[in-house]
Amino acid sequence: MVVLAQAVAIVLAFAPGTVGDPWLRLGVISLFVQWVSLLSMALICRLRPWLTQFSALQQGVLVLAVLLVFTLLVSLLAFLFLTEHGWQSYNSLFYFMLTNALIAFIVGLLAIQFSVMHAERSMRIAAQSRAELDALQARIRPHFLFNSLNTTAELIHQDPKAAEQALLDLSALFRAAMQAGGQTTLAHELALARQYLSLEHWRLGSRLQVHWRLGQELPEVMMPVLTLQPLLENAIYHGIEPNRQGGEICIELVLGNQAVTLLITNTLSQQNRSSKGNGIALENIRQRLALLYEDQAKLHCSRTEAEFRVKLVLPKNQPEIVT
Repeated sequence: MVVLAQAVAIVLAFAPGTVGDPWLRLGVISLFVQWVSLLSMALICRLRPWLTQFSALQQGVLVLAVLLVFTLLVSLLAFLFLTEHGWQSYNSLFYFMLTNALIAFIVGLLAIQFSVMHAERSMRIAAQSRAELDALQARIRPHFLFNSLNTTAELIHQDPKAAEQALLDLSALFRAAMQAGGQTTLAHELALARQYLSLEHWRLGSRLQVHWRLGQELPEVMMPVLTLQPLLENAIYHGIEPNRQGGEICIELVLGNQAVTLLITNTLSQQNRSSKGNGIALENIRQRLALLYEDQAKLHCSRTEAEFRVKLVLPKNQPEIVT
């Protein structure tokens, strides 16, 4: 803010059409601008815990209001001080304050816009890095890897072809995990989900019943890599695996005019109906969707006595995704 304020002071001091010594003007304007910027930033920093309660647009309006208030206050004090010490202004006090407020308003808007762009870029980079790290450390849990390898080892003696297919499915999932910061099509994501469920089916056997209700054609919709796999893993880990009799998972696709909806439903046993997970995977997916599609994509969860449902809504007309 100090650098930005000084840049504004230099532009105003050496602007064409000004009269007098530009270096003297630079000193006076620098003192004025720095007082306004530092006082404004000091109050904004003090109000930061309170400002976080508002939306981004409301925060921008409040920050701009603080800047304008201090601009008017410093303008009034500077005009009174300078006129008392022999400075003769060619304009009235009202015009002097109005001009300074207009300049502060334009500069404030530019500063807020650049701050928003910088924050969005930083959040996108952080989310992509976090997604890649989560994909390696949390998306495919260690127990899933060990269980899949043990299942494959048993299949080698019983059904070598099935063991080979299990290794191919596992390889595809880890290949997707290495690309967790990018996007893929809905069809490819559903294929990864089938491969994951195939691996779990070798381990759980008849305890895992999967029902697909996708329709004939899949829409060309982009989504973050490994979005469905953590949702299915949660369904198995919290809904199917604790139940000795097993349970059912239903994956349903609903096509709308503006959005595509995926419903993932799993049954709950008597033992796990009252248990609750920590929601880390769900929150990570929400953050990735919010960064890519803002409020156009949604992830909702609902729970009843008998089942747990996740509703994933993706827009059909998706914005251009910057990676």
